[in-house]
Amino acid sequence: MSENASETQDTESLFVPLISHNQRSVTVNSTSQVAIVGANVCPIESLDYEIAENDFFKQDWRTRGKFQIFQYVVMKWLLCFLIGGFVSLVGFFNNLAVENIAGAKFVVTSNMMLSRRYGMAFLVFSVSNLVLTLFAAILTAFISPAATGSGIPEVKAYLNGVDAPDIFSPRTLVVKIVGSISAVSSSLLIGKAGPMVHTGSCIASLFGQGGSRRYGLTWKWLRFFTNDRDRRDLVTCGSAAGIAAAFRAPVGGVLFAFEEMASWWRSALLWRAFFTTAVVAIVLRALIDVCLSGKCGLFGKGGLIMFDAYSENISYHLADVPPVLVLGVIGGILGSVYNFLLTKVLRIYNFIYEKGIIYQISVACTISIFTSCLLFGLPWLASCQPCPSDAAEACPTIGRSGNYKRFQCPHGHYNDLASLIFNTNDDAIKNLFSKNTNAEFQLSTMLIFFITCFILSIFSYGIVAPAGLFVPAIVTGASYGRFIAMLLDSHTNLGHGLYAVLGAASFLGGSMRMTVSLCVIILELTNNLLLLPLIMMVLLVSKTVADAFNGNIYDIIMKVKGFPYLETHAEPYMRQLTVADVVSGPLQLCHGIEKVGNIVHILRTTRHHGFPVIDASPDSESPVLCGLILRAHLIVLLKKKAFLSTPMRLGVDDALRHFSADDFAKKGLGNVDKIEDVELTNEEMDMFLDLHPFTNASPYTVVETMSLAKALTLFREVGLRHLLVIPKISSRAPVVGILTRHDFMPEHILGSHPLLGRSRWKRLRLPSPLLSKLF
Repeated sequence: MSENASETQDTESLFVPLISHNQRSVTVNSTSQVAIVGANVCPIESLDYEIAENDFFKQDWRTRGKFQIFQYVVMKWLLCFLIGGFVSLVGFFNNLAVENIAGAKFVVTSNMMLSRRYGMAFLVFSVSNLVLTLFAAILTAFISPAATGSGIPEVKAYLNGVDAPDIFSPRTLVVKIVGSISAVSSSLLIGKAGPMVHTGSCIASLFGQGGSRRYGLTWKWLRFFTNDRDRRDLVTCGSAAGIAAAFRAPVGGVLFAFEEMASWWRSALLWRAFFTTAVVAIVLRALIDVCLSGKCGLFGKGGLIMFDAYSENISYHLADVPPVLVLGVIGGILGSVYNFLLTKVLRIYNFIYEKGIIYQISVACTISIFTSCLLFGLPWLASCQPCPSDAAEACPTIGRSGNYKRFQCPHGHYNDLASLIFNTNDDAIKNLFSKNTNAEFQLSTMLIFFITCFILSIFSYGIVAPAGLFVPAIVTGASYGRFIAMLLDSHTNLGHGLYAVLGAASFLGGSMRMTVSLCVIILELTNNLLLLPLIMMVLLVSKTVADAFNGNIYDIIMKVKGFPYLETHAEPYMRQLTVADVVSGPLQLCHGIEKVGNIVHILRTTRHHGFPVIDASPDSESPVLCGLILRAHLIVLLKKKAFLSTPMRLGVDDALRHFSADDFAKKGLGNVDKIEDVELTNEEMDMFLDLHPFTNASPYTVVETMSLAKALTLFREVGLRHLLVIPKISSRAPVVGILTRHDFMPEHILGSHPLLGRSRWKRLRLPSPLLSKLF
């Protein structure tokens, strides 16, 4: 019995959020909770994707003319154009800055190596890396901790309906851009694709809410989208534009947003996302043409030019399929192990980070020094190789880029390990993907490079700085792809560069579990449609194998950070429960005509964000349900002080005279009206408010006997924040309770019904105890 209990505890530890118990809310049915946003623990709320169809809203829409409706549609397309243009400019600037900063560092170091001043070269290399890392860490830790990491888990949670503070603020945007440039330039094994997704989402969010009042950046003509639904669509387009700008993969960006990021999708959104990424592709193409003429410094040898990394007419036969399948199996296993170890490292970092900012910065500096020692020291283990007589480029390479780094070798020789490890990540990928280079690298070099990338990418991601996982996964996968190609050698018709591409695809599939979007992104990177069948095969195999062990890396990070993410499928145990089994009280009700003092008391004593509104029925002893009113709308009514001296109905026309649609517009992220800001006199507290014109008269409701699994499907697919539970017998109270996002979380359900958890792990998580025992 004790062995089974310990096994269950070990299994659950893989999925327990990083937040310690004393940081979490004690109340089980609380409507708010906390999660790790970036590097700090912050309170989070849900978003209102449902339109509140009250009488005031309906009348306001009736008064709008055709021109206003036309302007509303045009503004959506205009904002998509602006998002695409700004994201492409930021993506180009990021690559330009990284290429020049890292390029200058490698040029200075290489010149010292040529002069045989090895000690000074190491000092310059390591100190410059440390300064860049320290700058990124200080900037992130002190100005915007929400900019830590890739930002993809935070954006994905937002698109699922989770409102986290500061994830789209202007300072997060600035820190994400500057910090990513500094961190990537410091030779850490991190990528810029994830931060670009977050950057694109920040830009889209700022445009969607009309700027930022806190920083004085407001544009009234942009303040057209006053609800979470429209802003959600813009953020989805921004995330697609981020991937398009990072890899120059416009179609891959749209599919990435559809497959990985968005929880809701429709054809109109597909068109706008495609338009946004098309703008990105056109602007980047124009800017890159300028740089190819030599006007951008060291830019042009890597980064966005990686688009043409592998372009060759290939031919493969049936005998080449088994090795490709094996590569997919290895990628699935390595990807799942990578996810498992990365989760463990994030837990360790979180334990350290709880001690303060100094510890956060110290970890970043330690990783930087360790990385510099490995990058500079490991090439000394590799033997010098003579330059090939038929080399397509200069050998040895003098400077920062190229396949044949001289490092410490004599003239006419090159160091193959330095060509990969003492280089930018983009140039390393280009070297690994390059064609007709089967004899360029040694077997031991590929093994050392793979182990180094695998370890460094795990330990580098969790530092307090903007950091992505895409590029490290590509480098790691490409290295073991080439390693397997060298083992097969003459037993395959495929080139080593092609195996590197397939290895990168398999590792990405094993870690991130995407198929269609990754396939298209890799095709757009390599510019070779002939790779399509092989890439499809290796992605399907790697994803299938990895799914037997754990989940998508971004989903795992979301869970361990504590985001209440609603999955697309319901757990089997949810079909054993009804909504009445999980809904909990006490339930706060408002009357159609309510006393001001009662409303203030309810708002001050609860943190709920939706309240059922009831009215007495002349035909029944029990009251009837009028609808649902939001907390934000109640605070607006109190601040406007449109009170009634007697309890009487207020007509819709009277409501339109006192209020405008802008009064109830969704505020920017983090700008929420609070009941503490409302000041009322004793006389005003005894007055009345008519809630009927502002009550959503058609909220989504479910009967108390509905299964929890079916309610979850409705809740997620419609994008709700509140779901009313009504009784099956009409003679009872009109409302049993309200289901919110947190009522569907496994922690809440299994906390209320612990017996369900025992069979859950045995049925659904069998591979996880096996994996935990292996490590």
